[in-house]
Amino acid sequence: MEIKAIKSERDYNQSLKRLEEIFHAKLDTKEGDEAEVLSILIEKYEDEHYPIEAPDPIEAIKFRMEQMEMSKKDLAQVLGYKSRVSEIFSRKRKLTLKMIRNLHDKLKIPYESLLTDY
Repeated sequence: MEIKAIKSERDYNQSLKRLEEIFHAKLDTKEGDEAEVLSILIEKYEDEHYPIEAPDPIEAIKFRMEQMEMSKKDLAQVLGYKSRVSEIFSRKRKLTLKMIRNLHDKLKIPYESLLTDY
């Protein structure tokens, strides 16, 4: 097991290839330990070089609605106003602090997703 820091795209690709080879190794084995360490190093490299931005608040709301099989009428009950749903989805109106709190509390949408600019 020769593990080293991932410093380049070449190192990253080699690490991915090796992880693919040993991915199903049993825990508490030499290869299992190697897979665990490699996955940590790969994750660190990806976080630094391929960051994933928080989703647009409107897209986050739509995604959560889809997951929960909610209608716009259901969302109106969360936001408090039926007319606000269309205005928010068409981006004519911004989310208020009260709406953000309700979306977080009732739909469990992370604040980070709701507070980004759109």
